[in-house]
Amino acid sequence: MSAEPVPATLPEDASRAHAPGKIILSGEHAVVYGAPALAVAVAIYTEVWFRPIHPSDGLKTVFAQVSQGAFYPLSALGHFKQSLDHRFEAFLRGEMKVQQILQRPDDLIVYTLMSLAQRLPMPGKSPGHCLPVPGQLGGTSALPLGAGMGSSASIIAATMVLYETLLDRLHSTEERFEWVRFCERLQHGKGGAIDAAAVTQGGAVRVQGDNRFTPAIPSGHGLWHGDGWYWVLHGKPASSTGECVAAVREAHGGDQALWQGFEACTDAFQAALEADSSPLYSLRENHRLLSRIGVVPEAAARFISEVELAGGAAKICGAGSIRGEHGGVILVHQPEAPKMERLMEGHPELRWAPLQVAPTGAAFGAPQ
Repeated sequence: MSAEPVPATLPEDASRAHAPGKIILSGEHAVVYGAPALAVAVAIYTEVWFRPIHPSDGLKTVFAQVSQGAFYPLSALGHFKQSLDHRFEAFLRGEMKVQQILQRPDDLIVYTLMSLAQRLPMPGKSPGHCLPVPGQLGGTSALPLGAGMGSSASIIAATMVLYETLLDRLHSTEERFEWVRFCERLQHGKGGAIDAAAVTQGGAVRVQGDNRFTPAIPSGHGLWHGDGWYWVLHGKPASSTGECVAAVREAHGGDQALWQGFEACTDAFQAALEADSSPLYSLRENHRLLSRIGVVPEAAARFISEVELAGGAAKICGAGSIRGEHGGVILVHQPEAPKMERLMEGHPELRWAPLQVAPTGAAFGAPQ
């Protein structure tokens, strides 16, 4: 099966780069407390492009699905980045909510560009002049926004690779990982290692603390090819990742036994994948734990119950939500494809597809 297509709105004469999304298989929330998390890069892509325009004195953003676009004067970009750094510091002091740091969706992308500009000269400028040339910086994405599929990390990674390549100053995967985490802190309050690892390196990854590993999942496993594995978009959560993390910390942050239970569940799930044995029990247990910490909305829980009644297992794959009905993306394991088809016939309003893992991370050019 080919990758899910990115909407065809990119100008043909522009330079471009892409990055995959991600799905957390196990360990969301628990990773904050030192437990491991497993994730895969998913072959649903963000593309970012740049096209110089002269004469002009600014950068025009054109990000489909994200915003209506904005104009950033070149002369103000240095102050722009500094102001966002100050807003983040205000958030750390408790003077501002995380969702107030960025004033426009495009701000995160332009902040990424200016962060890179402080380290490397931009195209068409001599050393010491770090502002970008005037032009259009745009993109489009097949990833749903705010649903737990790594849309913000994906757009940051694609922007980085685009400008690195234009400058012929490529970073290592490790450097990209660290820079995605740094920039994404503006979106969530803290840059997540899971998202950054998945979108920059691709494939499957286990994250625990500062350590990252590649699970030894057999190459013929159905997970790699969407055989028995699916994602279902159960609406956009009403609460942000930052809100969910804060609520869970307040209610359960000190419950070490709970987080040890999450760790045991993730270890069992990984062992099942590596042995190519049934992960149904560990997936169902993971759902019970997520329900216990209050991040599985009732409507999402009802859908997951339907999956279980049909012989499968399912769980939310991101922060979930502490209010409303929608839980974001849901991972489903249903070994019998006809049963999955019948289940989803009863939910025509939900977007879903077999899970296809992206084997590589952010790269220059269009996704293959």
